[in-house]
Amino acid sequence: MTSEDAARTYGSRSIETHSALTPEQTEAVLGLLAEAARIDGQQAVSEQGRLQLRGGPRDGVSHLLLTLGDELVGYAQLEDTDPVEAPAAELVVHPSHRGHGHGRALGSALLAASGKRLRVWAHGGHPAARHLAQVLGLTLFRELRQMRRPLTDLDLPDPVLPEGVDVRPFVPGQDDGDWLAVNSAAFAHHPEQGSLTQRDLDDRESEPWFDPAGFFLAFHGERLVGFHWTKVHAEEQLGEVYVLGVAPGAQGGGLGKSLTTIGLRHLAGQGLPTAMLYVDADNKAAVSVYERLGFVTHETDLMYRTET
Repeated sequence: MTSEDAARTYGSRSIETHSALTPEQTEAVLGLLAEAARIDGQQAVSEQGRLQLRGGPRDGVSHLLLTLGDELVGYAQLEDTDPVEAPAAELVVHPSHRGHGHGRALGSALLAASGKRLRVWAHGGHPAARHLAQVLGLTLFRELRQMRRPLTDLDLPDPVLPEGVDVRPFVPGQDDGDWLAVNSAAFAHHPEQGSLTQRDLDDRESEPWFDPAGFFLAFHGERLVGFHWTKVHAEEQLGEVYVLGVAPGAQGGGLGKSLTTIGLRHLAGQGLPTAMLYVDADNKAAVSVYERLGFVTHETDLMYRTET
């Protein structure tokens, strides 16, 4: 099912672009990502990017494999699905092969593939990533904060839901369509979250961490008006405010804060010591709400882009 779209050679380096990966290629990329995460302290490719490694071709998604001989030493993923924004990319070089221009080679290949319209994530904002962005002529565009707070001795006021609103867990297969519609409306401004499809939801429901008991839906009558999807990172003993959304027209009544509290209490009830979440730094209102709930910035992901 793999189709090679292009191959370029940089000295002894070979960069091949594929529309899909074989199972063997996928495992090699996952091994590369795991080793990089072990050294760097966080993943170089987002959850969405890792999910897109499997399952065959996906519209607008391509995979760049950088090899030295038979050894995979670099990987990049390019996603060109946004009708307005430039294609988005993530890339990683094996820790033992850094400092030899492989990152620049991958970046140059991404620029060529995107027609020099490119956005690139630098998870953790490491100095080497900042330097690579500068070398490639990219400028800082977006700042995504990871915030955390303790869950031990959680002391939050009881949630007060708006009149007529009830909360229950998500039912797979029953609530999919309603959730996708409200998620799309609530995150219309958000290029990644707002574009999730049924396939994306199915991918997440098939993951070992998925637990509908921690996926809370708020209904006003039969109308879905908000949700709080929590996630447990069992290995790291972290609970996550995975996605929190309120439908347009239902905002401003305290529903988001109540749903946040319900989710945090659920995570605390799992015995997890810490909660985390991601929020755009320029979303001042949301940052302020989370700070009042006891969250503080833990680390920052940066996105760079070509000049527009």
